[in-house]
Amino acid sequence: MENFALIFVAMLIGYIINKQDIFPKDTPIILNQFILYISLPALVLLKIPQLTFSFEIIIPVIIAWIVMGISAVAVLSLCKIMNFSKEVTGALMLVAVLGNTSFVGIPVIQAYLGDSALPYVVMYDQLGSFIALATYGTFIAAYYSSEESVDVKVIAKKIITFPPFLFLIISMFFIGRTFNPVVISVLESLASTIVPLALVAVGLQLRFKLPPHDIKPFISALSVKLILSPLIAIGVVTIFSWQGKAALVSIMEAGMGPMITAGAVASMAGLAPRLSSAIVGYGILISFLTTWILHNYIT
Repeated sequence: MENFALIFVAMLIGYIINKQDIFPKDTPIILNQFILYISLPALVLLKIPQLTFSFEIIIPVIIAWIVMGISAVAVLSLCKIMNFSKEVTGALMLVAVLGNTSFVGIPVIQAYLGDSALPYVVMYDQLGSFIALATYGTFIAAYYSSEESVDVKVIAKKIITFPPFLFLIISMFFIGRTFNPVVISVLESLASTIVPLALVAVGLQLRFKLPPHDIKPFISALSVKLILSPLIAIGVVTIFSWQGKAALVSIMEAGMGPMITAGAVASMAGLAPRLSSAIVGYGILISFLTTWILHNYIT
């Protein structure tokens, strides 16, 4: 209960701060940069060494890519059937496929499944969602905005130099080892900043305005992201008879709301900015209910 209280209070604080213009407009960017460059690398370095080499640590990665792949096909098919514009299609290919598996995923899964689930969250997020954002997300933004070509070298450089991913690779060499207590204490302090800062940043970026003509793509996007995606994950887990915390985390991560960064990418590429923001804002709030239902179903 304490974890969920923190989630809603932190988001509410961010939303109120945004409405009152207390902080600069670029505050969400600054908070997210702190998380990406300091807090998340600390969490990765703290949690990944606690894993043991086994097939189980790969399960979240496999499920992440299967879920995103099928979801992308479903979104593209829906957009063609409903004759959505190229701009709206590009937006939905981003926000209806990529999930908020770190900023919201970490506190939500920590609340439901405990700290022991976090290493699997990191695997799903870094080797799944993040790489998809850097590769698939870049391609979609470039293709549907028709403003720039896709540079494979630039994409590869972004992935390799991204701090959380870099520290994920480094942390793999420490699996099974124990750090000095001082190092652990420092990492724990830095990693503990993720939840409050991420949730305040989410609150700062929430947008709820939605004109009538955006209702169909809005419903389509959230139906895929919050309903179809976790159902795909459940199907994969069932087919392969995967059990344990890795499977549970993967299903929960698949059901997370739309990725804030994906919404930002869509907006910056000129892909239905208002619709993208509304899908992200409403999607995150609705996901608290759908993940609760999902958790009760799978446990």
